[in-house]
Amino acid sequence: MRIALLGYGKMGRYIEGLALAAGDEIVLIVDENNRADIRAKDLAVADVAIEFTRPESAVLNIELALEAGVPIVVGTTGWLSRLPEVTAKVRLADGALFWASNFSIGVNIFFAVAEKAAALANQYGGYAVGIEEIHHLQKLDAPSGTGITLAERVGGQLDAYDSWTLAEVQSVVPQTHIAPAVAPKKGTSPVPITSIREAGVPGTHTLELLGSVDTLTLKHAAHSREGFAQGALTAARWLISKQGVFTMKDLLGTGTE
Repeated sequence: MRIALLGYGKMGRYIEGLALAAGDEIVLIVDENNRADIRAKDLAVADVAIEFTRPESAVLNIELALEAGVPIVVGTTGWLSRLPEVTAKVRLADGALFWASNFSIGVNIFFAVAEKAAALANQYGGYAVGIEEIHHLQKLDAPSGTGITLAERVGGQLDAYDSWTLAEVQSVVPQTHIAPAVAPKKGTSPVPITSIREAGVPGTHTLELLGSVDTLTLKHAAHSREGFAQGALTAARWLISKQGVFTMKDLLGTGTE
């Protein structure tokens, strides 16, 4: 597999190491130093592009891949308010986009279990919901894309909730680089998400269903970035020769996002 890496930060380097160890070829590396010079023809030598950059760069990189006719896997979060627009562009170009708020297989199992637990709680009633996400100090968005996906999937099973909201940001140092996200739909009963920033945390997500007689807690904690990188490479291999917009639910065969 010939890979173009769009973004060469910690995740890009992690993906590069795993890809080379698997016998794949990195044919292009794009970072902030050369992005302005990259054209579609440069990207066209790749079988697939993998994108981990910044929220403000993601859509431009998707458009570049569509122009080059190269399938693209996007792990950047914080841009999904533009997903309907991007989906239309992918379909118009007969392109291929695979996006995920989190490529970890374990996280996506966590999503499925949380969704089922919320459906059961809704059936019997009496439970309030809360989500907490913890990430490293360099993370640019809050809540995390994974936290938002969890809130949307859990909230979709609970009659008492109709949206999500960033309830609080906690950090040991000021997080002036964070651009707080806003739900696309302002609900009357949003799922509250607390975002915490601590040094050295790859990603921890906790769901609590709070009842009057008990509390149910579901938690996923990543030990490193390897699970995310492996999942992105798996998605890249799966995406080649496909057309359309896909998510981890398509890869895992569990329905649509």
